[in-house]
Amino acid sequence: MKKNIAIVFFFVLSMMATAQELTVRAPGRVEVGQRFEVRYEVNARANDFRGPNFKGFSVLSGPNASHMASTQIINGQISSSVTTGFTYIIQADMEGSFNVGSASCNVDGKRVTCQGFSIKVEKGNPNTQQSARNAYGQPQRQQPQRTTQPAQSDNIDSRSLFARASISKSNPYQGEQVILTYKIYTQVSLQQYQIDKLPGNKGFWSEDLTKDGSVKQYEETVDGRRYMVAEIRRGALFAQESGKLTIEPLDLDVLALVQRQRQRTGSIWDLFDDPFFNPTQAVQKHLRTNSINVNVKSLPTAPEGFNGAVGTFSVTREVDTREVRANEAITYRLTISGNGNLMLIDAPQIDFPKVFEVYDPQINDHIARSSSGIGGSRTFEWILIPRNQGDYEIPAFNFVTFDPSVGRYITKHVEAIPVHINKGDPKSMKNVTSNKSDVKLLNSDINHIHTGSTSFTSSHDSARPAWWFWTALVLIAAVCTALILYFRHRLAQQQDIAGMRLRRATKEARKRLKKAATHLNDGNDNLFYEEIYKAIWGCLADKYNIELASLSSDTVRECLIEKQVGEQQQQLIMSTLQEVDFARFAPGDAAAKKQQIYNQALQMIVML
Repeated sequence: MKKNIAIVFFFVLSMMATAQELTVRAPGRVEVGQRFEVRYEVNARANDFRGPNFKGFSVLSGPNASHMASTQIINGQISSSVTTGFTYIIQADMEGSFNVGSASCNVDGKRVTCQGFSIKVEKGNPNTQQSARNAYGQPQRQQPQRTTQPAQSDNIDSRSLFARASISKSNPYQGEQVILTYKIYTQVSLQQYQIDKLPGNKGFWSEDLTKDGSVKQYEETVDGRRYMVAEIRRGALFAQESGKLTIEPLDLDVLALVQRQRQRTGSIWDLFDDPFFNPTQAVQKHLRTNSINVNVKSLPTAPEGFNGAVGTFSVTREVDTREVRANEAITYRLTISGNGNLMLIDAPQIDFPKVFEVYDPQINDHIARSSSGIGGSRTFEWILIPRNQGDYEIPAFNFVTFDPSVGRYITKHVEAIPVHINKGDPKSMKNVTSNKSDVKLLNSDINHIHTGSTSFTSSHDSARPAWWFWTALVLIAAVCTALILYFRHRLAQQQDIAGMRLRRATKEARKRLKKAATHLNDGNDNLFYEEIYKAIWGCLADKYNIELASLSSDTVRECLIEKQVGEQQQQLIMSTLQEVDFARFAPGDAAAKKQQIYNQALQMIVML
């Protein structure tokens, strides 16, 4: 019983993951100068994210991508999920109400869109603004010992102190890694610096390569003048589109130490106008780097097997075992190593034999970030469960990468791996075998007594077996036969996954609706719509035995047509799905609307 419940539960979780909805989390109200986080998430492996235009705000960093993959095995049933997130750090610049546009990303070749939202910016107090700056700003160097405010001065010319941005390659290929460096050139002493505004870098995937806020310092000659150079920030950029792209300037504030100049009066005190008697003063200076234009070249026409890997890579594969019994798991690992856009590489399409039950791959990253760029490895791990005995092989395939150093595609052949599957030994068959042997032994004992010599049989009625003996014997035989038939039936049910899903579909859906009913009037719209959503999609998948990977509104309609469901019933089912999908992302509906959706979902499940 518990095993069957776990199977249905993980089917529902997997169907939720395939919904592939892009959602956003952001505050509805902030203060001027406050820095906050805006995060987009999708329950799938996603790429090619296109963020909104944050008009009225400053984008301090982002979009920074993250991936989270998990696999669970409970009672022999395996489930896996992947969540992709894109995070911005934003600063509010002015008061007012602002509308942030929509965002989208690519999931399995389809564009998934998230609607825009509104943020109200209110006037804040200075303490809140300074706290936000310290929370997200760059670490300060050599904090000043004085408590006096720095002087605002223009006596430092632009040739003595300036900031500059440079890039390792101005005409890269799409997806090629380039290094962006920000430097401060100075001929005066600097006490501290603080980055005021990070560039947006629209059209690029960016990764920070600065280690723990460390600053690299050295000397460099520019236009015949000697400067002390501080590398304050270094990042890796990957262009996500071709054409002309612009890297916006970086703004920062520095605190320089200059000697205080004393006005000469012609008196004897002018003799003491030297550095020993004339202390320094702190001067605050705002610097702004140059913008950079990058001409991104599009990739040539890609051959079959290319999945977005741009860089220099090698590929290896392995399995944890090459011989198992049927219904036991095999782990197949594919590791891609090298330098390039590792975090943007998708899992290759491998045509596994149909005898294997294949689960979505888990992704394990071992990525190193250094001043020279991003390198390391990404491992895709599939769990395969063979259902029949025999000799099979995990097929060979071609892994294609684009090497920008030579400007062409490189094809690497991944060899096949043979595996041998022995006959399975299901635990459910042990009781059946035991019962059969017990029946044979019992028949043998009875036949031996019955076929004994008649000379030993008494002629007295008291020596003959009583009636209850024969009745008990018949009952025992009947019970044994019933047990054999029962275990055979149970074994057939366990092997019939589609039938098991069909039998439990309505029951599980009603349980979900019962949970949803508890949230009708408690104001928790999110939990209400979540239970409604699980109930409807879980019931449809179980009733019509729809594969989780292909679950969508289109596949549901095709199944309804194939099952010859009436047009009126089809309209009710599809309209209910649309109503629930819309309501999930429009919380705050009136109680009457929630009751209507609940009744409509109940009517649909009963009709199925």
